[in-house]
Amino acid sequence: MGKGLPLFTEKGSIIRRELEKFVINEEIKRGYQHVYTPELAKVELYKTSGHYPYYKDSMYPVMKIDEEEFILRPMTCPHHFQLYASQPRSYKELPFRIAELAKQFRYEKSGELTGLIRVRSFCLADAHIICQKDEALSEIKKVFELIEYMSQELGLKVGVDYRYRLSLGDRKDSKKYYKDDAAWSFAENALRQVLVERKSPFFETEKEAAFYGPKIDVQMKNFAGKEDTAFTIQYDFVMPKRFNLTYIDKDGQKKEPIVIHRSSIGAIERTMAFLLEHYAGALPFWLSPVQIHIIPIADRHLEYAQKVKNELKDFRVEINDAQETLGKKIREAEMQKIPYILVVGDKEIASNAVGVRERGKGDLGTVTLDNFIKNTCGNSTHQLNA
Repeated sequence: MGKGLPLFTEKGSIIRRELEKFVINEEIKRGYQHVYTPELAKVELYKTSGHYPYYKDSMYPVMKIDEEEFILRPMTCPHHFQLYASQPRSYKELPFRIAELAKQFRYEKSGELTGLIRVRSFCLADAHIICQKDEALSEIKKVFELIEYMSQELGLKVGVDYRYRLSLGDRKDSKKYYKDDAAWSFAENALRQVLVERKSPFFETEKEAAFYGPKIDVQMKNFAGKEDTAFTIQYDFVMPKRFNLTYIDKDGQKKEPIVIHRSSIGAIERTMAFLLEHYAGALPFWLSPVQIHIIPIADRHLEYAQKVKNELKDFRVEINDAQETLGKKIREAEMQKIPYILVVGDKEIASNAVGVRERGKGDLGTVTLDNFIKNTCGNSTHQLNA
């Protein structure tokens, strides 16, 4: 396909789909409007935002179509601003939280490409919160709550698996950073205040901010112990000016909002890489491509195995009907790190039961199928499997 352009197999696609469902369901619960926007846009859009001069070396080449210039998008914010600006907005509509699982494209140098951690085509769990300035602190706190909830559900601990970096601008560098000292001070202090109040583990770094404002980077350790930026929370006081984003305040006056750029779990590809490394392939039950592996001891047990599979229709189940020894079938399933292996034979058929082997615990003995579904699967399922 090309460097940095991963193909997802059926099992990899299951992991990805579960993560995407997790993101969409949780964000909608928290007041985000999930949308779809094009992966292609006019170059003019990125010239207006200011991204083009800053990021053009990491963008793909411009395409000329019908005398117009288009480019594959490297970020989503200008697209979301178009939706916000499509009609007049009132302060009653703010905070305006807009989110998307957005496909993006960036030209990463060949030497920087790393598995799923750094690719050229990726899907970002992206969102933009357009709000009044006095709502910024509250919204940033809610973003932290979302990020830490999502990370906790993925089994990642703040201070252990990741920490925060407060990325500051350089007031002297007006070429790289938008010149507005008061806005920079307010934004940096707002982000710092939230980190301090939450007692979050963080460090500060200069000259790592976006050109339109400071940001908090979520820094995760990869398999080599090196930190990678998984995703960010950015305070933006520039884009509303460039895109003429406004709202009508309660006094009837037109006002300029601020924007918070954020991601809940970052790029799906990079998050998958972190999780595969973190769990060494032994993913949580809800993320496992195959959750339950049924092994009939002999061909005459296949019909019962199919009955068990039908009873487990809410889960991802496969039956191993290969002409191999029971021991080999069990070993192969264990090597795939499948959470549960169910062995069925004459004894199990007679008592409507299954022989259970759990990943990491081994043989748990024979239990009735009803008890397995109620006690074992019921305690292992993530809310999204319901």
